[in-house]
Amino acid sequence: MTVSVDDFKKALQLWASGVAVVTTSSEEFGVQGMTVTAFSSVSVNPPQILVCINESADTGSGIFASQCFAVNVLKSGQQDLSNQFAGGASQQQRFENTDWGVGLTGAPILNDTLMSLDCKVVEQVQAGTHWIIIGEVQEAVCRSGEPLLYYSGAYRQLAGI
Repeated sequence: MTVSVDDFKKALQLWASGVAVVTTSSEEFGVQGMTVTAFSSVSVNPPQILVCINESADTGSGIFASQCFAVNVLKSGQQDLSNQFAGGASQQQRFENTDWGVGLTGAPILNDTLMSLDCKVVEQVQAGTHWIIIGEVQEAVCRSGEPLLYYSGAYRQLAGI
């Protein structure tokens, strides 16, 4: 017997994670982005990461079309940016009033985030309701600051030491 959906969600809320915005750009769909918490490193050599994106998310279509994406890890205090890319706003509205440039792959890089990883897609695997997208990192941009965290259904920040 597998765990119920509600019990599974309740358990996963107890995993603190960073918050990131995954972005892409394609001729067919233009610039796109969405907030994710399912992001992880895969390999150091070659440098690879993965993101998990719901199969119904329109940003996934753009990633499949462009074969590139960027992961932009948010800083503490960027809850509004997270919400902007998480909700019902159009893709155009998500990028309005957001400082961004273009990475090596052509994916949008959000300039005020903690770090950005610009990737080309090397593999896509469907698992349940989500796509696991593995990317090889082409460029890493690190900036100063503290990460925005998500835990138990709310944004959090690191406590001072």
